[in-house]
Amino acid sequence: MQPLLEVNDLQMEFGSGESRIQALDRVSFHADPGKVLCIVGESGCGKSVTALSIMGLLPKNARVTGGSIRFDGQDLLHMDEAQLNKIRGNTLAMIFQDAMTSLNPVFTVGNQLTEAIRLHSGLSKKDARERAAHKMEQVGLSAGLMKKYPHTLSGGMRQRVMIAMALSGDPKLLIADEPTTALDVTIQAQIVRLLKDLRRKLGLSVILITHDIGLVAETADSVLVMYAGQVVEQADVFSLFHRPAHPYTYALLRSVPGIHKGKHSRLISIGGVVPEHYQQISGCRFFGRCPFAQPECREPQELKNLKDGRAARCRRAGKDWENLSAETAAALGEEKQRAFG
Repeated sequence: MQPLLEVNDLQMEFGSGESRIQALDRVSFHADPGKVLCIVGESGCGKSVTALSIMGLLPKNARVTGGSIRFDGQDLLHMDEAQLNKIRGNTLAMIFQDAMTSLNPVFTVGNQLTEAIRLHSGLSKKDARERAAHKMEQVGLSAGLMKKYPHTLSGGMRQRVMIAMALSGDPKLLIADEPTTALDVTIQAQIVRLLKDLRRKLGLSVILITHDIGLVAETADSVLVMYAGQVVEQADVFSLFHRPAHPYTYALLRSVPGIHKGKHSRLISIGGVVPEHYQQISGCRFFGRCPFAQPECREPQELKNLKDGRAARCRRAGKDWENLSAETAAALGEEKQRAFG
């Protein structure tokens, strides 16, 4: 099966000259037709800028400096704005993080949805409104809400409107950047259920960007773990949860509250923060926060393929971190012991 999207060695940076900051370092992955790829990692790891690079929506102070992005057989990086506009909103669509700031507060929902449809399809105003009403119903909203302004709708309704707008061009690939952010738990579940139903009915490919490990377990076919602008692990969802190959992935999974961790167990967190100016780090970028780090880890770490089809950026990739943690606990500092339990 040919991938619908292929990203190879993507490099992106902000600024120029001495103020240049690298945001993405040789990021590679692919998205298959009808499958869900989840991209996970902490804030500042490069998830959203990866999506914006694919969409060609980077801010003016950012630029792609290397690599390739091929979607449905076409090279997106060598297209001009007019060519990209024929793809964006049609076969390639994106749901942005904050539905309130993504919708224009001075126009009705129906006006914005109809405008998007007319822009990409060339339909008459009447036909576009009929299609907009159908898309609203497709995401579980009444067509009567098209007369409403965004501020009069709940957060869940606004997010559904954004999904309807993204689906207005019948895309092959939908990128959803934190689609459940700022929503309460019950509404989050409804949005996730909606995305799963739409994927099944429409045969969509989905790239889901999230911090929610539980959401990854529920929806993903494959997972891309990013840290400090790099891919640190690629795996199918079952392999990743059963036995994470990279210590950062292991740390993320350990930091999730669970019903089996005991009534009085302490919630585990990862000590420290994602480093700034990580382009200046030549070795493993997780070195300063990793309790399994060794002197050799200061050397450059490449993404290497493992026997089971996964890939990880670690010289000790695939170790049994649970056993290794117990064996080396006595040698760890107090702070790192707390971080990994």
